[in-house]
Amino acid sequence: MIIVIDGPAGSGKSSTAREIADRLNIQFLDSGALYRALTFLWIRNNKPDKATFFEILPETDLKTEYRNQTFFVNANGDDITSDIRSHNVANYVSKVASWPEARAFVNQYMRNLVQKNAYVADGRDLGTAVFPDANLKFYMDASIEERARRRFAEMKNSDPNVTLEEVKDNLRSRDQADQNRKADPLKKANDAIVIDTTGKTFEEQVQEIILIIKEKLKL
Repeated sequence: MIIVIDGPAGSGKSSTAREIADRLNIQFLDSGALYRALTFLWIRNNKPDKATFFEILPETDLKTEYRNQTFFVNANGDDITSDIRSHNVANYVSKVASWPEARAFVNQYMRNLVQKNAYVADGRDLGTAVFPDANLKFYMDASIEERARRRFAEMKNSDPNVTLEEVKDNLRSRDQADQNRKADPLKKANDAIVIDTTGKTFEEQVQEIILIIKEKLKL
């Protein structure tokens, strides 16, 4: 079983999906972390051209694990969970995520991962491109101001030099890139349930989605 939550960066989908996974005792899959991992690896390899990067990518043993409300990412034995949340990675992740090769790699990784167990996953194109037959689809959104505040709070510990305005500008750029990329652009699936989290507490948005899941899927 797969439940997907799509939406723009900073809409609250990742933290919400993690909480839902814990409360319903199912697995959590963070697609954004996978794109950040690819971006980090591209930067660490000195930003090679696409062809070179995807030639060397198979040499990387990428593993993921969800525990204690954290989606851990490991590359060749190195824990890169904190590294992928840096401001530098955020500046390039939309570029890397727009590459068809990156999307094909991540999409196949996720499809392989969910062959067993029940999952809730968050992303930008899960309900339209990756899991079009998902058991249940949500689309979360919020105002740019609220999304920036949330992302700033998330990033300031790992990157203390980042400012709120930088985060807001980054989100605007990412929205533009995500909505206009040729490969699987960000958009709401026709059968997705819209959840606007502007002005809502975390508990309110979690409860709203859980009630829908229990009603629709009888969990």
